[in-house]
Amino acid sequence: MHKRALGAAAVTGVAALALSACGGSSPTTPSNTAAGTGAGTSKAAATTTGTPETPSGTAAPVRDANVDLVIWTDADRSKAVQKYADQFAQENGVTVKVQISTDVRAQFKDATKVGKGPDVIVGAHDWLGELVQNSTVAPVSLSSDVAAKFLPSAIAATKFNGQSYGVPYAVENIGLMYNKDLVPNPPKTMDELVATGQKLVKEGKAKQVLSQFVSKVGNAYFAYPYLSAFPDGGIFGTKGNGDYDPGKLIVNSAGSVKGGDVLAKLGQEKVLSTNVDDTNQDALFDTKAAPFMISGPWSVAKAKEAGINYGIAPLPSIAGGGQMKPFLGVQMFYVSSKAKNATLAQEFVTNYIPRKDVQLALFQVGQRPPALKEAYDQVAATDPDVKAWYEAGVDGKPMPNIPAMNSVWGPFGQATADIIAGKTGAKERLDAAAKEIAANIAKG
Repeated sequence: MHKRALGAAAVTGVAALALSACGGSSPTTPSNTAAGTGAGTSKAAATTTGTPETPSGTAAPVRDANVDLVIWTDADRSKAVQKYADQFAQENGVTVKVQISTDVRAQFKDATKVGKGPDVIVGAHDWLGELVQNSTVAPVSLSSDVAAKFLPSAIAATKFNGQSYGVPYAVENIGLMYNKDLVPNPPKTMDELVATGQKLVKEGKAKQVLSQFVSKVGNAYFAYPYLSAFPDGGIFGTKGNGDYDPGKLIVNSAGSVKGGDVLAKLGQEKVLSTNVDDTNQDALFDTKAAPFMISGPWSVAKAKEAGINYGIAPLPSIAGGGQMKPFLGVQMFYVSSKAKNATLAQEFVTNYIPRKDVQLALFQVGQRPPALKEAYDQVAATDPDVKAWYEAGVDGKPMPNIPAMNSVWGPFGQATADIIAGKTGAKERLDAAAKEIAANIAKG
């Protein structure tokens, strides 16, 4: 997924966090005055670094104390952010520096503690709860009329305890990729997917039914949709206002156990395997070994390069339940609570990021559906992949952005891997995972 596997997290279900990037819009016009430059006077000349700075090794970027606005992003998005940072600097008569962070989330947390952090960061929405808990990000002043111009799910992901903390620019989720040369029409149900795949294997046209990231330690991000297909299935219940409730853990609810039983069955049938992970998932599909793959936009480039005639469809429904619903990942711009010039930071995030041209530029980088409806509509009109990915996630829910989610990825991911491998029954294993997760949450 990009390695977000989300987000990548790599060795545990956290890998699932590495997915947002998570990802993945009518703009207001920035002020032409020197907003909040500290002394309140215009600069003689607006400047930026020209090119983003790349930190050596894993060290955090070093903030230049003489710069008015510092933005941290990853390498992939740096050039697009740099372009508009340059414009912002010129229009407002200020200095702006874009710096590449190798680990925005962790380095931002550490640098902010000692007063050397950036003013703005680019990252996934599921960081939000932890950032708010650590008092490192500030609410953003996004007007209701501007907020209404974004996809509702994207705006919802920027909120914590009813307060908005960022401006979104992309959404992402997983769906079903299928080889149209082998399967002209996508299956609507998991039973149909399995039957079609098994027939192709029997005919020697494929080697396995489905390619999906499982791994020996599991992947909570990819396992979640099987639970979400059943009423009361998932990870956390919600409060009356729709926020996730860390006190309502449902990984072992009746619905979740039914989803676990499906994982067990698919493991027994060799449809899902712990031998498939981020090292071979794409290759199995791209070499036509598997006619189906559950993945996200990050897999498209490789499929195109391999010459696969692919299609993208929503995840199938499950017998006895309903449609599998993926997590939604949302990418956004945050404002630091310790920003050197909070007014300037708010100006950039709330007046520049909602612009259609900015959202389209960021789309070109990651190919995730833009969060701004106007930008999404423009892209979807000419790019069927973008439209297909959006439709595959239209019924999904934002990945939990509460701090308690950090206690879930590893234990829940491992539990699903054990279930798929047939090491234990679904109820027994999910009960154990729920106990471990609850203990982790209690420890903070």
